[in-house]
Amino acid sequence: MEMDNVYEIVKDTSELQKQNHKKCRGSRCLVSITVGLGLICVLLLISVILQHIRILSFGDKQGLFFMSTELKNWSDSRQYCRDRGADLVIINTEEKQRFISSFATESVWIGLSDTEDEGIMKWVDNSPLKQGFWDESEPNDFGGNEDCVVLNPGRPIMNNWNDLSCSYTIHFICEK
Repeated sequence: MEMDNVYEIVKDTSELQKQNHKKCRGSRCLVSITVGLGLICVLLLISVILQHIRILSFGDKQGLFFMSTELKNWSDSRQYCRDRGADLVIINTEEKQRFISSFATESVWIGLSDTEDEGIMKWVDNSPLKQGFWDESEPNDFGGNEDCVVLNPGRPIMNNWNDLSCSYTIHFICEK
């Protein structure tokens, strides 16, 4: 009697497998698999994008700051930001200096240079530098090759800017 029950269970299982196999045949099964894989790809893409973009609040405003994963010179960094509707970050207050320094983990280009008029530091929006957060004895190359400004997070927060040659390839921060 027990063998008959086992036989019936095996027979029922075998029938279910045949029915399931018939349900997922040909183009219908292929479409389901393709849609599933497509959804997985979209979720992975969203995950990668979110790892590279930080939406952070700054004061009473919302700001979008992008910390690059690529190394670029100052001009290419700026172009990268501009191609995405942003520009290199402008740090024109103590509050913003503290904020940007708090999440920069490596040296990064900021939107300050004297590439247009030697010795006259200007932001990427052409506004003049009113307050700087220079490292000790910086800037030290007015009139030379160090025309672009980098923020060094390893230095004291209120004194971590350095002028460098714009050709160095480092990370950068875009602001929108």
